[in-house]
Amino acid sequence: MARLKITQVKSRIGSTTRQCRNLDALGLKRINASVEHDDSVIIKGMIERVKHLVKVEEVAAPAKKAAPKAKKAEVKEEAAQSAE
Repeated sequence: MARLKITQVKSRIGSTTRQCRNLDALGLKRINASVEHDDSVIIKGMIERVKHLVKVEEVAAPAKKAAPKAKKAEVKEEAAQSAE
């Protein structure tokens, strides 16, 4: 899934209450603040409402890490094999 980097480039002063709430929901509090969100219909709808205040870039999705429990299980298996 793609990720979107959203940066606020214009002030919220003079914006409607709805636009301010959308900026808050996106996590943007001040000019030049950036956040990353997964690309979804909901996020794109919020961006559409404030497109004149923000800049949107698509960034590569980070690689997923293995679950910590899986690593613990591997260590236990290695310890059991070395004990035998």
